[in-house]
Amino acid sequence: MPHSTSRALVATLVSAPGERCLDMAAIARARSMLPAAEVAILSTGHAADFHFTSADDPARWSSALREAMGALPVDLVVQPGAGRRKRLFLADMDSTMIGQECIDELADAAGLKAHVSAITERAMRGEIAFEPALRERVALLKGLPVTIVETLIADRITLTPGGRELVATMRHHGAYTALVSGGFTVFTGPISQKIGFHMHRSNTLNVEGGHFAGTVAEPILGKEAKRQTLEELRARFTLSPDAALAVGDGANDLAMLGEAGLGVAFRAKPIVAEAAHARIDYGDLSALLFFQGYREEDILRP
Repeated sequence: MPHSTSRALVATLVSAPGERCLDMAAIARARSMLPAAEVAILSTGHAADFHFTSADDPARWSSALREAMGALPVDLVVQPGAGRRKRLFLADMDSTMIGQECIDELADAAGLKAHVSAITERAMRGEIAFEPALRERVALLKGLPVTIVETLIADRITLTPGGRELVATMRHHGAYTALVSGGFTVFTGPISQKIGFHMHRSNTLNVEGGHFAGTVAEPILGKEAKRQTLEELRARFTLSPDAALAVGDGANDLAMLGEAGLGVAFRAKPIVAEAAHARIDYGDLSALLFFQGYREEDILRP
């Protein structure tokens, strides 16, 4: 049987913010699981790279490292060393770049949050199809004044920690950044501007007389449209398949994550965490910078 060729791999471990649990003992434990790994500290106590060569599937090393870390709040990825600094970044918005689901917050203003949140949860878990679930939820918003959006953004919507640093640092190093959401342009417009994305793409809520009409413009931007946006941007900038990084939490992100060179599940639903190349369970969004080999001193803090 032919032997696989060894290649340069890098394992990156990132501890939960504030924990800084990657002490010398944890680093030694991780290093002992890998063949002759060279360690590079990216952030003292917080993030480290382990460079090694192997012919084995990176997923094997990911499993071994996760087992070695035990209960420590550490996120990790094992990937080829070449090409890990990405030139294109696509991100989901709701429960990824922000801490909320915007449609649930709109529903709260209509007194229907519990009902709508239950549908949202099922759609994000992949239990029901995204497009009909979106139409059903939007219909319940009929009659809400459009002005409610500005209030919600000011009072309810919180940016996920590390997001502005992630986008600013990647932009500074030449990457193109896009917020791609199954949510709505009334939110993605101002939120993408706050975070610093180059562009945003999402669904349009129809409006009549200053109030939501209870319908959404077709075609709906769902799972396939997110993937198509990645492919479109990759072609526009003549980038290789591995040059894109994507992050999301829901089932409608799966195609986009699968198409990216590195697709990362962020605090994700089980179906997404299982399918993605890597996952962030403990860290904030700055973990995506460490996954690309950025050091603490490289990170811009706008």
